[in-house]
Amino acid sequence: MTRLENKLAIVTGGARGQGEAEVRLLASEGASVVIADVLEAEGVALERELSDAGLAVRFARLDVTKPEEWQAVAALAADWMGKIDILVNNAGIINRTTVADTGLEAWERVLRVNLTGAFLGIQTVAPVMAQGGGGAIVNISSNSGFSGHYDPAYTASKWGLRGLTRSSAMEYVGHNIRVNAICPGLVVTGLNASSPHLKPMIGMTPMKRSGTPEEIAQLVLFLVSDASSFITGEDFVIDGGFTAGAAYRQVASQTGIYED
Repeated sequence: MTRLENKLAIVTGGARGQGEAEVRLLASEGASVVIADVLEAEGVALERELSDAGLAVRFARLDVTKPEEWQAVAALAADWMGKIDILVNNAGIINRTTVADTGLEAWERVLRVNLTGAFLGIQTVAPVMAQGGGGAIVNISSNSGFSGHYDPAYTASKWGLRGLTRSSAMEYVGHNIRVNAICPGLVVTGLNASSPHLKPMIGMTPMKRSGTPEEIAQLVLFLVSDASSFITGEDFVIDGGFTAGAAYRQVASQTGIYED
């Protein structure tokens, strides 16, 4: 038996990148997976590929900022399997401007997608999960949710996701719903492969490399499976040691305490 057999999962932002890796792994572990995304061409293509491989997936268009679209996706998922067991709030955007240069519209857009989108997802899906006996929710935050990244909207949204995770975990624990957050560091996908910040970030990361979408997906799998049945309301940093002390390590190297 696979670990997620007879379970229904919704993955937002599931059509490409990190979300795609999560969809592929959860489906390969036996889950029926709703690929929820605004990227219709990519989502339909992924559905076709995985369906042809014998996996149970369906694409559903979802703008995570719209409550009515959340209701439609939840209804589709519940009609498909009669329940919802897993929600991965993976959808997110980045802005890459400073406080001084961020306009109000850009600020609000990032917060709507990254934070309000996850809030709406939990608010919509948790009652369905509860009716089915419980489930697991994973919010994809960031290691920027522990620091002051030079993108205030993105950083604020990721700090906010950590708070939303803990509040939701306490609210829904009595319904057998676990809520946790994953906080990745640098993960290279097609969206950021040419970014100028990659080289210095990798240089500071103690493990001297970036993470992969597949590594994040493995942590998602653990947190939505029964293997993590006593874990809720927690943050899981997966960043090659960056948050643990990358800056101190660099100082130690530069001052001769040890050789890197």
